[in-house]
Amino acid sequence: MAKSIRARATLKGDTVTVKALITHVMETGMRKDEKTGKKIPAHFIQEVSCAHNGTEIVLAQWGPAVSKNPYLSYQFTGGQSGDDVSISWVDNKGQKDSLTTQIK
Repeated sequence: MAKSIRARATLKGDTVTVKALITHVMETGMRKDEKTGKKIPAHFIQEVSCAHNGTEIVLAQWGPAVSKNPYLSYQFTGGQSGDDVSISWVDNKGQKDSLTTQIK
């Protein structure tokens, strides 16, 4: 899948704030195609994992109720400027994507 994650990690004091935008259709499986009348199959992110220098610090289980192109923000302490922060997701069709960025 093409890069679907945009993220920024900033250090202020001793707190790192990570803000991410994930581009994904997030179909619930309940909508119908207006032209054909058939249901659009469910297609949504099931799991989001966030790590700091390879150590998982956030694990989220998502479902079809999350909006299209979801926004994710979280904070943690103990990060330093230049450390790696990674975000990855897996959807219900097995597609996945990941991104690693540095704390600024």
